[in-house]
Amino acid sequence: MPSAHNNNRAESTSEVVELSTLRKVIAASAIGNFVEWFDFAVYGFLAVIISHHFFPPGDDSLALLQTFAVFAVSFALRPLGGIFFGMLGDRIGRKRILAVTVLLMAGATTVIGLLPTYDSVGLLAPLGLALARCVQGFSAGGEYAGACAFVMEHAPRTRKARYGSFVPVSTFLAFATAAALAYVVGLVLSDEALSAWGWRIPFLIAAPLGLVGLYMRLRLDESPAFQALKAQHAEPQAPLGETLRGHGPTIVCLSAFISVTALSFYMFTTYFTTYMQVVGGATQTTALLASLGALIFAGLLCPFVGRYADRVGRRRTVLSAGVSLIVAVFPAYLLAGSGDWLPSMLGAALMAVGAVICGVVTAVLLSEQFPTRVRYTASALCYNVSYTIFGGTAPLVATWLIDQTGNNLSPAIYLIAITLLAMWGGLKLPESSHRALDTDESEWRRGGSNATAQPAL
Repeated sequence: MPSAHNNNRAESTSEVVELSTLRKVIAASAIGNFVEWFDFAVYGFLAVIISHHFFPPGDDSLALLQTFAVFAVSFALRPLGGIFFGMLGDRIGRKRILAVTVLLMAGATTVIGLLPTYDSVGLLAPLGLALARCVQGFSAGGEYAGACAFVMEHAPRTRKARYGSFVPVSTFLAFATAAALAYVVGLVLSDEALSAWGWRIPFLIAAPLGLVGLYMRLRLDESPAFQALKAQHAEPQAPLGETLRGHGPTIVCLSAFISVTALSFYMFTTYFTTYMQVVGGATQTTALLASLGALIFAGLLCPFVGRYADRVGRRRTVLSAGVSLIVAVFPAYLLAGSGDWLPSMLGAALMAVGAVICGVVTAVLLSEQFPTRVRYTASALCYNVSYTIFGGTAPLVATWLIDQTGNNLSPAIYLIAITLLAMWGGLKLPESSHRALDTDESEWRRGGSNATAQPAL
């Protein structure tokens, strides 16, 4: 008969194996997410240079607007990609879809680094840029929600936000890496070399990153929640119409909250670098260094916010996010427009607090609010519709608001308005911090595992 000591040792070994598996899942999910956001970050940080290379010369302001318009157009395909890959992910599993998305994203990013410029091929240059961005946007539509679901479906029930927070960590680290790389390339190369060919280097780095991500993802097993669903011999995926009818109120409320996650994220990570240069008159080096410091701070903050969300619950975390953004937004913009490195970094860091809280709680809400059979599809739909409307357009709308009103703080007012909308949606969602993600759908609807009814609109 085995001794108690041996039993404890066996349990301890099991826990080690489970933690080891969870770490591999987090790493594989994070690297694909890193590739996705690395491209978006590089595009934002190098927007001024890209505008000079891919659009007709003569009007720098118009060229910058066109650059951000391409940035926004690529987001139009994200909801389609989310529905397409989400439905496939709910039918055949998370693992194989995440392998496809990382390969497509890395390929599209690499193509941008190889495209000819406007001086070489004329209007074919912006067309090629837009097409590459659309492929990237379509594939990215299936990436983030799938990566979050894959991690959450492996995580312990009471520590989902703690482990899920490492997905947003990879997002902010992707932006920090892009900022650091853009800074180093600008430091090592002359302005002429940077403008001629140096700007291509960050995009080309996506190729080896994508291959590493593909290798890591193909070596993983399918998530326990999806395996449990398959073992029940249940229909693996609900049709889109059934998903919308059965979970419509939750989709609307969660999408409303994600609107401010998207807007605050892109204002902080992408637009602030341009704002520092255009409004504050900062050099590109100053803006990149300020953004880099704030991004590192954001990445370090994510795990603490994850622990906070597990401790106080999702609804209180949603409230904390809204209050933080409203209180910090005006000081953040004022500091970011100073033109100096330290105040600009402090302004970006102020904006980062609310953006991080939104990002971490969104990562876990995406999975907690839907049962396994529709989780990938419904969460990808919420995430990508909101990011298309409010995230992809953030730099364009912010630039347009300042141009139309002459008020450099008009984007801050816009953020406050969207934050109020988001708090309405987020606070109508049921508390889900102790919800088990492998719960049977019938039990889910009855309120099992601490799950409550859908929000009423």
